[in-house]
Amino acid sequence: MPEDGPFLEIDPTRPSVARMYDYYLHGKDNFQVDRDAADRVAQAMPEIGELALENRSFLRRSVRYMARRGIRQFLDIGSGLPTVGNTHEIAQEIVPDARVVYVDSDPVVLAHGRALLATNEFTTVAQADMHRPAEVLGHAERTGLIDFAAPVGVLMIAMTHFLTLDEREGVMAPLRGALAPGSHLAATHVTTEGHAAAAVEQIEAAYAATPTPIYFRSKTDIAPFFDGFTLVDPGLVTIDGWNPEDDDADKPVKDVGKWLYGGVGRII
Repeated sequence: MPEDGPFLEIDPTRPSVARMYDYYLHGKDNFQVDRDAADRVAQAMPEIGELALENRSFLRRSVRYMARRGIRQFLDIGSGLPTVGNTHEIAQEIVPDARVVYVDSDPVVLAHGRALLATNEFTTVAQADMHRPAEVLGHAERTGLIDFAAPVGVLMIAMTHFLTLDEREGVMAPLRGALAPGSHLAATHVTTEGHAAAAVEQIEAAYAATPTPIYFRSKTDIAPFFDGFTLVDPGLVTIDGWNPEDDDADKPVKDVGKWLYGGVGRII
């Protein structure tokens, strides 16, 4: 059941990362300001729609991977607006009573999530900002669905690139510290590698107009987000190359995912 709590005010005059992502996925829960910002991104990254779909495909592959290895509870940080193949739907296909807590700071996400999950006793949505990890962990625990004494599957899909390098350890260390052995982290992150500097700059400028600027990085700078975790094969790779179980349901499309590095790590 969705967690009760106040809504933040929806601001239709400023683009939202969650609503832009919804637009990339051909959703309807976005405003003109979001579409304008997303279109500026598309000028530099014409394949953004396909890439957003590939990012969701990576999420589904990683959730299946974790569920098949005994993960029974998931914390989806920066979950975004509900779409086809949500974390709880995939996890509960494998583990019917898998518990899922979605966390997002966008009030539109909260409104839609609460409506979608009103009758699902094993899934809820909470309002918190990943820049304040104590808030994220506290909300997740108060739902009664997440027990941090047992392994948790944490999802930060297309979220780590909204953290500055200075913020990285301040966010990731408390998350790591809260997780029991056997817990997993799945994350994706945009990269500068193989892309024109002008295109990267244009995309970063579009996101600078939102409350959450984006930061493109090299693989070397992305890897420390997994400090404290042992990467599972094939390691940290562009997401078109991450499919350790040869998952036919969500086979990656070759080359489409080259803008994003992704991986899954495990706490031993």
